[in-house]
Amino acid sequence: MSKTAKLAAHLVKGNEVTAKEITGKFGLANPHEAVRQLRMQGHCVYANPVTLWNGTPSTKYRIGTPSKAMVAAAYSLTGGDLF
Repeated sequence: MSKTAKLAAHLVKGNEVTAKEITGKFGLANPHEAVRQLRMQGHCVYANPVTLWNGTPSTKYRIGTPSKAMVAAAYSLTGGDLF
């Protein structure tokens, strides 16, 4: 199983991760590229800004269900071919 697939499996379980956790736990040198690849595979990966316990701003990534607005935007950009 690839490192990106392990990250996807972790996120599908409902877990959230920061960029540092993606690098540390999964050994992915470029966490933003890993998230981009997951999005290209069709996963709806959300990036939520958070403040960590020590006051440091960060971003936590999670997989979720797209809202109606997101589906409508995708449909307006690509038309019926996407669906």
